[in-house]
Amino acid sequence: MNKPLKDIKTAVNDRPSGSNVYVVGISAAAAIGGFLFGFDSGVVNGTVKALAAAFGTQAAATGFAVASVLLGCALGAFGAGTLANRIGRRPTMLLTAALFLVSAFISGAASSVGIFIASRIVGGIGIGAASVLAPMYIAEVAPAHLRGRLASLQQLAIVVGLFCAFLSNDVLVQLAGGRAEAVFWFGAETWRWMYWMGAVPSAAYLLGVLLIPESPRFLVISGRQKQARQIFARIGGDADDLVLKVEKSLQGEHKLRLSDIFVAGTHRIASVVWVAMGLAALQQFVGINIIFYYGDVLWKAAGVSEQWALRINLLTGLVNILATIPAILLIDRVGRKPLLLGGSIGMALALGAMAIVFGTAGVGSGGKPIIDHAAALSGLAAANLYIIAFAISWGPVMWVLLGEMFPNRMRGAALGVAGATNWMANFSVTVSFLPLLKTIGFAGAYGLYTLAAIVSVFFVLTAVRETKGKTLEEM
Repeated sequence: MNKPLKDIKTAVNDRPSGSNVYVVGISAAAAIGGFLFGFDSGVVNGTVKALAAAFGTQAAATGFAVASVLLGCALGAFGAGTLANRIGRRPTMLLTAALFLVSAFISGAASSVGIFIASRIVGGIGIGAASVLAPMYIAEVAPAHLRGRLASLQQLAIVVGLFCAFLSNDVLVQLAGGRAEAVFWFGAETWRWMYWMGAVPSAAYLLGVLLIPESPRFLVISGRQKQARQIFARIGGDADDLVLKVEKSLQGEHKLRLSDIFVAGTHRIASVVWVAMGLAALQQFVGINIIFYYGDVLWKAAGVSEQWALRINLLTGLVNILATIPAILLIDRVGRKPLLLGGSIGMALALGAMAIVFGTAGVGSGGKPIIDHAAALSGLAAANLYIIAFAISWGPVMWVLLGEMFPNRMRGAALGVAGATNWMANFSVTVSFLPLLKTIGFAGAYGLYTLAAIVSVFFVLTAVRETKGKTLEEM
């Protein structure tokens, strides 16, 4: 009698339609944190010149103001795993949503560069935490056969957030008469409204997190097996078996500590952590966020107006979205490693082409490149090919791998270290870009990013292992 009942229970739990819809829904809600990261990155793009004018800062100080959010991101990413293991994934995500909301209001209302930087760091803590929590949560609720696609939702949310910020910036600037510095609604400059618009997705993230359950794997860790079985049952599969597997993987487990990233009994960092840190750093060293943070600077240097620079940003944002969709469809079929390898090769070629375009350009007043129409079109085409190569590979795949490549005992600590590495690499690339322009120009900067892309080819070939189709416990 018991065996038929168990068979019926397993069949109910394995129903693909309802369970898949549920998993997609809760994963999408968790991924809204990625939307906020993308939105925040896109907002900055349209405000660089306005910030310099409002606060009277020079290139280095303006670059720091733009990049300051990334310091907060590193802090948030580093501490998110520890906090999530103490109070839960869901409460930690609620806290990050509140930080987003506060930062959006204060950034737009800042009366000095110091207040602006402080508010950006607060928002960065939320962004960094969400960047770690979303792949962690999605990896812990997603079935193995769907995990890659669902974890890729975060990257899709990031690129959609970028596009929405570009669109919001463009609409606001057009309504204000073509300048981000122009006085707009209620006597506030347009750039302030660009930041205040971030309150809308922040509220959506807060609501979305309120509607999702706690991670069933965290519930098992916390001794709440009954609740974990209920959630596993809704997700699909044999809930009892999944709980047993998690319990087995946690045998001898202890509270999260930074020392978890070391090989037991040694002072040597585990090789999987080094690989994760390499992935995290290289994703930024290829310079992808330069196009998204400083796109208006790049296209204005090519001779276009502020309005057309914002419209080109819209184009690159749309290309980014469209190129991320194939990655979601392919990641669980082709695998992680082939996508990374193809993306590295594509980025190296496209970045090399951009370096050649700027390297062969003339130099005008103020050191700005003089680019003719044909060269400008070639540069724009190369930039979009570069975005396509990144979006179909390193954009989503890096985050997917970080969410799934670590064993349960070290996932929180290792994710924190890898996430912080990603944000510090992002900070170093972002804060150095404007000074680089003054010393080695666009050609030199894109030459460095090309070199990083070439290095990433060899890194993938020698260091990255395939994780497609494996459960977290099998890792």
